[in-house]
Amino acid sequence: MVRPSGLLTRQEEPVPLKSICVNLSIREFVAGVAATLNYENEEKFPLETFFVFPMDEDSAVYSFEAMVDGKTIKAELKDKKKAHIIYESAISHRHQAFLLEEDKCSRDVFCCNVGNLKPGSKVALTLKYVQELPLEADGALRYVLPAVLNPRYRCSGSPEDSCLDLKTPIVPLDDLPYSFGMTATVSSQHGIETIQSNCPLSPTEYLGDKKTSAQISLADGHKFDRDVELLIYYREVHTPSVAVELGNPKNNPDGLMKDPSAMVCFYPNIPEVEPSAICGEFVFLMDCSGSMQCPISKQDKSQLRIEAAKETLILLLKSLPVNCYFNIYAFGSSFEAFFPNSVKYTQDTMEEALRRVKLMRADLGGTEILTPLQVIYREPSIPGHPLQLFVFTDGEVTDTFSIIKEVRNHRLRHRCFSFGIGEGASTSLIKGIARVGGGTSEFITGKDRMQAKALRALKHALQPAVEDVSVNWDLPRGLSAKTLSPEQTVLYKGQRLIVYAQLTGTMPPEEGTGEVCLNYTLQGKSCENKVTFSLQPKLDDNFTIHRLAAKAFLQSMDIGFGETPAKTKKDVLKVSIDCGVISSHTAFIAINKDVNKPVQGPLACRDIPRPVLLGAAAQMPQCKRVVFGETYLVQLISLQNADGSWDLDEDLARILGISLKDLWSALPVKDADSSSWATVLAVVWLHAKAKHQKCEWELLEKKARTWINSNAGSIKKKLVKAAIAFTKSSVDPAVFGI
Repeated sequence: MVRPSGLLTRQEEPVPLKSICVNLSIREFVAGVAATLNYENEEKFPLETFFVFPMDEDSAVYSFEAMVDGKTIKAELKDKKKAHIIYESAISHRHQAFLLEEDKCSRDVFCCNVGNLKPGSKVALTLKYVQELPLEADGALRYVLPAVLNPRYRCSGSPEDSCLDLKTPIVPLDDLPYSFGMTATVSSQHGIETIQSNCPLSPTEYLGDKKTSAQISLADGHKFDRDVELLIYYREVHTPSVAVELGNPKNNPDGLMKDPSAMVCFYPNIPEVEPSAICGEFVFLMDCSGSMQCPISKQDKSQLRIEAAKETLILLLKSLPVNCYFNIYAFGSSFEAFFPNSVKYTQDTMEEALRRVKLMRADLGGTEILTPLQVIYREPSIPGHPLQLFVFTDGEVTDTFSIIKEVRNHRLRHRCFSFGIGEGASTSLIKGIARVGGGTSEFITGKDRMQAKALRALKHALQPAVEDVSVNWDLPRGLSAKTLSPEQTVLYKGQRLIVYAQLTGTMPPEEGTGEVCLNYTLQGKSCENKVTFSLQPKLDDNFTIHRLAAKAFLQSMDIGFGETPAKTKKDVLKVSIDCGVISSHTAFIAINKDVNKPVQGPLACRDIPRPVLLGAAAQMPQCKRVVFGETYLVQLISLQNADGSWDLDEDLARILGISLKDLWSALPVKDADSSSWATVLAVVWLHAKAKHQKCEWELLEKKARTWINSNAGSIKKKLVKAAIAFTKSSVDPAVFGI
């Protein structure tokens, strides 16, 4: 079941919501957002309401205000406990009051109390936030406006006052009583190539000769029935840069806002290297809860989450390096391990794992990740095989901070890669465990293929470790830089690195410049990336860089309302309040002091229906089971042996579309090893028939070529030429190193 965000009464019944308006401004890779929700109390009684708003966990929320009957009431950011006391006091005295805070269970959901909404009163609630946009593998910048809030599975020990499991009436999308609109301005000095979306857009209006700016809006009739996603392609995205922003010393004499802040963007040029020996322990933690039975998206023929997960596990199993160790855990309300402990990757263990993967179902109930995580971490380390953990889930949990804390506590012994599946996956959970676990996070929605994103993460896991990472500043005398971002210990090829710093001291004259250098070591070789920049800070009324710097600091120090140590909490409170960026320990509070007489009448509540969307299969009868047959690619990959080879048998012949007799007859060298011939044919098929999915089979194909080089010997060239001619393909022999 999925419910929309919106203004809900304390009895969990929505207030009539008239419209949602979002204004979005994207400059280079930073988004500034103002989201306004317009409500009207058409009843004869005052209301106390509860506003639920999903948010990407990277968002730095710095402003919240309410416009009541034409009057603007701007909220102040205060210690959360004090804010609650102020709110309750105002309500008891029948004054209008507004309270905004992060949910206690997850920082990607915001909760707002609106107290004493008078009969006939109109209210517009506006949140403002800034956010870095993540860089996709194809160079796109990805902006997501969260719309879907899935009910989060409640496990024992979760807070009882979370807003994450509220239930409201449901109606067909056509009967939804509110409208949604979004306008966006996109600008880049490098020029805009194109803008794509998972939702219909009005025609893009480009400004300037070099298409450095563009305006877009959602087409009419959008019902806010899914997360709104924009993919923005600039003509150049991999240019290192440094931006310096003026501080605000008048209003902040001793805080982070006082001094200029710098935002450094690196694109480390990490060279391709062949590791001398790949080893590791690879553990895959796969969500098999009931909600995995639904399609990944609303689009036609979208693959079921569990079916995509099974295909992904098959690809990962076949792509693992020889001599590594591995295990697979399926989890829901309970969990099942394929093996009692991680086992060595052999033909027998791979076949047993493959058999069990094909039997997997989305039938394990709810979503409890913490217990299997604790079991995995209790297992002793395997000498010489560092742990690489892959977590796949649709992210419907309430104990987000406990899970992040568990991963953080074991960050020195492993790396954690995470995958959010489907609409509404918790960005707080998925991004949080990857951030503290030194891995990467991916989200699979719309037409995204889980298989491609999982294999990209496996490539990162197989990279040689980048060590001794440091950022060094070369600044004029009298000026120094204090890094605000968490210490960077992991770098991956093709990824962007953003560093924030506070510049203190005396700024030089106009012509002054500084230099910042990223240093790291790769396989004993020292590498560096340098950027020279102007030291003339620019004015930004929204203090975007300062807010983002504060958010980076808070993400590294604030680990949840009930989890942050007391000593750290003091620093979190100071930075949060100084910079006006909300944290788990602060809340926005506003009292309508212009209302002279108390609001009259008992508080009442009314329902507003919500749309039927994707969600947990157990509660959504329209999530029918549609099983797509295994593609020839998946079938071919399933036949590959653990060492990278294929056997010449009937199964391979069927996929190649050639009789086994003809395959034997075409063997170009008498008495040659049939497996060498079969493996060459399989590799040729991959390049000829599945070239567009290369990112999914690249690692297992590389393992096959390594096997061919070791076993085919002097006849490799004959086998390759014969296979290409026999299959009448145009594959270049160079792919085999010939």
